[in-house]
Amino acid sequence: MTRPKKDEQTVRSNSIHIRMNDTEYELLQERANAVNMSIAEFIRNALDNQQVTIKYELVADVPEIKKLIGEFGKIGSNLNQIARYFNQGGIISAEMRGEIKKCIRDIYEMKYEVMKMAGDFRGSD
Repeated sequence: MTRPKKDEQTVRSNSIHIRMNDTEYELLQERANAVNMSIAEFIRNALDNQQVTIKYELVADVPEIKKLIGEFGKIGSNLNQIARYFNQGGIISAEMRGEIKKCIRDIYEMKYEVMKMAGDFRGSD
C-alpha cells in the first residue's frame, strides 16, 4: 500500500539557499536544538511567529537640501579656521567673537529650515 498524497497546501515545493559562516550556522543550530526542532522547522516557525521590521530609506534630490548641505560645508570650514586660530594661540577679539556668534546663529537658522523641510516630507505642518 502506498502512502497517501499530501494536501497541496502542505507540499513544500520551494527551497531557499543561504550562505552562513560557521558561527552563524552554529548559533542557528543551537537555537533549533534548544526547542527540539530541525533547522528547517525552526526557520519556518520563526517566519510565522516573528515580527519583521521593514526599514525604508528615502532619498530626496531636493535643491533646497543641496543648498543647505553646501551652507553647512561653508560654516564647518569657518569653524575649522576659528579652531585652528585658537589652537595656534590666537587671542579672542570682538571681531572673532562676532564671527563665532554669526556661525552659531547660521547653524540654528539652518537647523530650523531642515526641521521644517523634514516636516514637509512627513506631511506635518
